[in-house]
Amino acid sequence: MMKIALTKKLADALKLKLPPTDETLNPLFTWTANWTNVWSNRRTEDLLVLVNNATLFTVAIYQVKRKNLKNVPEMMKNAIEHTLLSMNLNPELVREYMLLAGDLEFVKNSNRTAASHVSKAGLECAIRIGHQYHGTEKMFSDTVGATTNYRLVNYSKNFNEAFEPHKAMADALTKLTGMKAFKSRAFELLVTLDLEVYQAERRIIVPAGIKFTHFHRVLQEVFDWEDYHLFDFTLMNEATQETVVRIVPYEENLEFDERAVLMEEHTLDEIFPNHKQMIYTYDYGDNWEHHIQLVRVIEEYDGELPYLLEAKGRTPPEDVGGVGGFINFREIMLNPKHPEHAEMKEWVRFWSPELWDWERKPQAIHLRII
Repeated sequence: MMKIALTKKLADALKLKLPPTDETLNPLFTWTANWTNVWSNRRTEDLLVLVNNATLFTVAIYQVKRKNLKNVPEMMKNAIEHTLLSMNLNPELVREYMLLAGDLEFVKNSNRTAASHVSKAGLECAIRIGHQYHGTEKMFSDTVGATTNYRLVNYSKNFNEAFEPHKAMADALTKLTGMKAFKSRAFELLVTLDLEVYQAERRIIVPAGIKFTHFHRVLQEVFDWEDYHLFDFTLMNEATQETVVRIVPYEENLEFDERAVLMEEHTLDEIFPNHKQMIYTYDYGDNWEHHIQLVRVIEEYDGELPYLLEAKGRTPPEDVGGVGGFINFREIMLNPKHPEHAEMKEWVRFWSPELWDWERKPQAIHLRII
């Protein structure tokens, strides 16, 4: 049975008198949970946070109002499963873990260290929610804790003992079930941004069933954009180069193109491999057109996803003025004697003309926001 140790705040909100925690249980099946708020100007709690006691893996649900608390057991189980799946773990492995976990039972939390971990995880989730939603958008998500699992934990006393929760959970579930941590159908893609003076290329592997909302964030990450502007995906007729369909993120985008499709739950495998290429446009002012080409379909990929295979070419800074503006900006940055060099360097701060060695290397893509 899965045991969820509740903080006093959450136990009081649920009006429960709880039994003590059984310390002999496998900690992989025990979690500590708290109910907290995201925005400092709100008095009501809206974020439910769980941390696994064995791996410090975080699961979070936003928004959870008091009226929703009656559904907390089901919400928690769903959130654990959905978060594990959102990190592209083997669905069979996740299903086996949830089956072994069985029913959920609440117990009293008496572990100060666990309470500290869940408080810290809640703060980090709140920061990420604030970065994306700014407190204005009504939404519900039970995977908002996913990206916190890429942070290092357990380093306060000895840095050599630090680890990343997502790796710890993958290893623990592999040991528990004997199954591969990762196993999915995937697409290898070559994404090219033509800057005239050179091409910025990213060769990546993504889950075939990735949602367009998540695929957008993958592209933002590998091209080092800041997600400040509007975007869309366009499928072109490969013979005539006419637009077949635009896939857009917001309902208001539909007002300007009656053929557009709201991305919502649509996934990449609805396009590939039936089609071989599409365009991702970011920032309608600067008009950055990223050409996405299907390289190959991988029926069973057993590595972490999404994954960067290769990166070439530094991408422009935000709001530089499109390709023409970037060419002018780059000339200034490459000429220390240019009268605008100091001003431009102060504006872009850490931008460099070339990629650093570590940016070129193959590596898992850890999304800043899920």
